[in-house]
Amino acid sequence: MYQQSGLLLDEPETRANLIALESAAPDHFSRKCKIICTMGPACWDTDMLVKLIDQGLNIARLNFSHGDHEGHGKTVERIREACKQRPDKPVAILLDTKGPEIRTGFFKEELAGGKINLKEGQELKLVTDYTFKGDATTLAVSYQQLPTAVKPSSIILAADGSLSLKVKSCGSDHVITEVMNDIAMGEKKNMNLPGVKDKDKKDLLEFGIPQAIDFVAASFVQDAEDIKLIRKTLGEGINNIDQIIEATDGVMVARGDMGMEIDIEKVGLVQKMIINKCNLKGKFVVTATQMLDSMERAPRPTRAEATDVNRLQGHIGTHCLQLVEVLNAVLDGTDVVMLSGETASGKFPEQAVATMRHICQVGERVMDYKAGSSLN
Repeated sequence: MYQQSGLLLDEPETRANLIALESAAPDHFSRKCKIICTMGPACWDTDMLVKLIDQGLNIARLNFSHGDHEGHGKTVERIREACKQRPDKPVAILLDTKGPEIRTGFFKEELAGGKINLKEGQELKLVTDYTFKGDATTLAVSYQQLPTAVKPSSIILAADGSLSLKVKSCGSDHVITEVMNDIAMGEKKNMNLPGVKDKDKKDLLEFGIPQAIDFVAASFVQDAEDIKLIRKTLGEGINNIDQIIEATDGVMVARGDMGMEIDIEKVGLVQKMIINKCNLKGKFVVTATQMLDSMERAPRPTRAEATDVNRLQGHIGTHCLQLVEVLNAVLDGTDVVMLSGETASGKFPEQAVATMRHICQVGERVMDYKAGSSLN
């Protein structure tokens, strides 16, 4: 028997569904795993939004790392106009905060426009005077409160996570760090710190609340205080996951950001752990980042994936990596899956949503929801 861990793989009805040739029709309400679509140039036309709703869009994500209030406001108008054309298919709106981001400064004249070589184990000084022109020993940062925002042993990520710095000591106007990995890095690279900063507060107070946004996603959360600060505004990540889950309504597993902070081979295990903890606490969980990123460029998954997507209802092949990742997230008990570039800037947003919906429906056909949430 294959019936174990909450799966009904040997039930006659399940097997009949698995070998069925036709895909299930979109079902906005009975489908348990919902779909978030990131808004962007590829989909913010009202007609396209209607198509995405028809294919299974449940939550529209506004990425506040890009754009301004005026642009996002126009997107909200289009979303609500599209919803008027499909009054039986409600769509929620999610504001995804930019998070605490600072930037490194410019290099000295002789290094301008080039790169500096940083070596693992070397000392790197970060100064808060942004007019300072840096080199491989000292860099300026655009955040004057940096010395009070970090403490010894804190980890600062730079250049989209490509550089890790461990804080050794903090002065009044500088921070001494240890470089954790070799890198050749250019000027004005982003650096990420935990907490809600002024931009996020402004976005929440001046846009989120007036626009009656349904959800807020907080970026780079590291402890429960980050969530409590957002709750107050509205009216270390894995190590503190239990406290974070207690403090929030739900958790987004951003696998790309997580992969910058822990060993990449551990991301899947941590994802399963977080999903299971959320299931046990009755909190919703979103699985995100590179779910179907090959569909940004092609109307169907890659050649290896295409071997199986045509007969996805028949069986899942060993080469269908991205599709299997999505299916596994559904089987693990995730409540929501998220599309990013696939719908924001990809060439085939409608097909991406349809594919995501099909995978969710396939997974739900074999789930025994009465068995509880203890999937291993």
